[in-house]
Amino acid sequence: MEKFFGENVPKLGFGLMRLPKLTNGKIDIEQTKKMVDLFMNAGFTYFDTAYVYDNGESEAAAKAALVDRYPRESFTLCTKLCAWMGAHDEKSAKQQFYTSLERTGAGYFDYYLLHALQRNNYKKYDEYHIWDFVKEQKAKGLIKYFGFSFHADPALLEELLTDHPDVDFIQLQINYADWENPGVASRECYEIARKHGKSITVMEPVKGGSLADPVPAVKELLKAADPDASYASWAIRYVASLDGIITVLSGMSDIEQMNDNLSYMKNFKPLGETEQAAILKAQSILNGDRSIPCTACHYCTDGCPMNIPIPEIFSIANRRRGNSEFAGKREYAAVTSNSGKASDCIECGQCEKACPQQINVITRLKDCVKQFDTIIQLKT
Repeated sequence: MEKFFGENVPKLGFGLMRLPKLTNGKIDIEQTKKMVDLFMNAGFTYFDTAYVYDNGESEAAAKAALVDRYPRESFTLCTKLCAWMGAHDEKSAKQQFYTSLERTGAGYFDYYLLHALQRNNYKKYDEYHIWDFVKEQKAKGLIKYFGFSFHADPALLEELLTDHPDVDFIQLQINYADWENPGVASRECYEIARKHGKSITVMEPVKGGSLADPVPAVKELLKAADPDASYASWAIRYVASLDGIITVLSGMSDIEQMNDNLSYMKNFKPLGETEQAAILKAQSILNGDRSIPCTACHYCTDGCPMNIPIPEIFSIANRRRGNSEFAGKREYAAVTSNSGKASDCIECGQCEKACPQQINVITRLKDCVKQFDTIIQLKT
């Protein structure tokens, strides 16, 4: 008998948010098929997508690479309804569920989430009666288990779990960098979920890829602790070692990442005492890090009137720290060649409302203008 809901689910889930892309920007279905095959052949079954991922391409890719190629009972599929993005009223919000069924061809969803609840959007799910709608679909057998994904403060999580005690599970952002980060509060949110008896699926265990390529001091520390372990393995195993975890989602973008994750998760072992001590030291180092905490979810760019590639600019700014004055200029010129520059920001604020990391995007973009001012001059 399970100690908690989802205890027996394999602890690596395939997040379909950062799938490999072709040169035209479309999802590479053939490479995705190969990744799905590797994942399934290793004994893993949990796939996670959402109505808004890649403007629907992610759900369509799930159909082409997974649903059309494997028996329905051999895998589990999770998708999400977003009442604050891609919806403008109750009808359009509820329509997302039916569109997701059509896109994926799955027939039903094993797991279904109200997507990315935050302080500035959670009331939409009440206003549009989405909680009751999802329960109706569960009663019809179109959803097996439902819950919500969450990007806000512990007090709101406490409120939501008190008001909705019948959710089956929740999805939280948990990683060792954000464990004590007040902007994410991974530890507090985790503890509240477990206090309410809720099992957890984990998103952003590698923090948008930043923990797969951490700051030099953390790299040095982890390599000394285990020269053969990838940096990503530390992050994913850390979260998978927690109690009450259904699975840990990894947004894998190529076969190399898939093979690395499978190498240590196929026969998963929780972190030992020495490894936990290394993570504590890594957390101490990261607490003094001043990188922009962007996970490249791209929620900020969907409504940007100036078409500014905000996550890509922030990534370049993070990599530039400590390097020469002109470091990153080619990368910056490349990512802004057919889009807006940091200096094009009109401070409308939609990006900050959408950002699940609560980043002061406008201020950070102003910092990037200062960093890349010479680059702008070179281009104009």
